[in-house]
Amino acid sequence: MRISIELVPRDEKALKSELSLIKSGFPSINTINIPDLTRFDLRSWDAACMAKSFFNHSIPHIRAMDFDCTDTVPFLDALEAYAIKELLVVTGDVPKDGGRTVYPTTCVDLIAKLKKEHPHLKVYAAIDQYRGSIRDEYEYVQRKLDAGADGFFTQPFFDLRLMELYAEMLAGTEVFWGVSPVVSEKSQRYWETRNRVVFPIDFAPTLEWNIEFSRRALAFTKQTGNHIYFMPIKVDLEAYLEGVFEQVPV
Repeated sequence: MRISIELVPRDEKALKSELSLIKSGFPSINTINIPDLTRFDLRSWDAACMAKSFFNHSIPHIRAMDFDCTDTVPFLDALEAYAIKELLVVTGDVPKDGGRTVYPTTCVDLIAKLKKEHPHLKVYAAIDQYRGSIRDEYEYVQRKLDAGADGFFTQPFFDLRLMELYAEMLAGTEVFWGVSPVVSEKSQRYWETRNRVVFPIDFAPTLEWNIEFSRRALAFTKQTGNHIYFMPIKVDLEAYLEGVFEQVPV
């Protein structure tokens, strides 16, 4: 079982501070995954290389639309130098400032290219369980598997019943189940409007509720023999992780 934490690469100093905190205080965490956010200068693959000084497993997120499928992928040599052999391919969002060049490359296109040209790489794809119907998402999962995807990272879950449903659908597939604390009504509204999340009836935007759910999700992941990642946004990182890993055998 692998336990990952998703860290936003705001800058080198902040990232190194969080990596040091996790490494020294939470030995159950053995993997770091890093999104590629266009509003920050530090790219995910550079941040993933930095993370290798702290953790053996570091997984950068790669935005498919940033790359021309007819050209080489420029950062792979750097990943090879740091023995990074895993990455997560997502489609990406068009930059709001319009300052970056984007291409009509889909995540399926880039997955197929990477697996054909670099078969030693382990390539994960994304699952968005809120994007549309379960059938549509299942068919999209199959297209990514056909392209060569080795496993998946889900969007964060807030309901174990939905996790159980997807676990049945994804049986036999390697999955990192996502969990993210939502600790304010403003954040809850964001997830509802932007990501189309339907929270369970007992949900409360408190640290206590989210810690308890995270513990239950961790136990479920251990039971089903897959992986989990935590995405702590706008929350005290140390307080959240201390709550999650207290009294939880891994």
